[in-house]
Amino acid sequence: MTITIYHNPDCGTSRNTLAIIRQSGEEPEVIEYLKTPPSRERLVELIAAMGMTPRELLREKGTPYAELGLADPKWSDEQILDFMQAHPILINRPIVVSPLGVVLARPSEKVLDILPNPDIGAFTKEDGEVIDASGKRVG
Repeated sequence: MTITIYHNPDCGTSRNTLAIIRQSGEEPEVIEYLKTPPSRERLVELIAAMGMTPRELLREKGTPYAELGLADPKWSDEQILDFMQAHPILINRPIVVSPLGVVLARPSEKVLDILPNPDIGAFTKEDGEVIDASGKRVG
């Protein structure tokens, strides 16, 4: 079974998601999307598979979102895709693809919804937050 994660190693949520996938017994294909961005066609496929719009996948924090004026509703989906292609940092992450579905793993435990073996036991995130054996946050 192939699992793919569009990953940013500088992102704690992305690192936690990758660790959860590995704890489930899978070794995913890791695509550092800032180095190897998805093609426009692939990005459109991912967005559709997640049931989102391009605007819903936009990342604001730590990106040129504000300076590009992307909060303005004048931008069409096609234009937002253009911005994402020009500035991959605008693509929110991590996106995980498995044969069971595609998710934006925010929070990281959302990845459990599409793992073939979601019974990973308790998991402690980098920030100390604990996910119990049923995938729920503790405390």
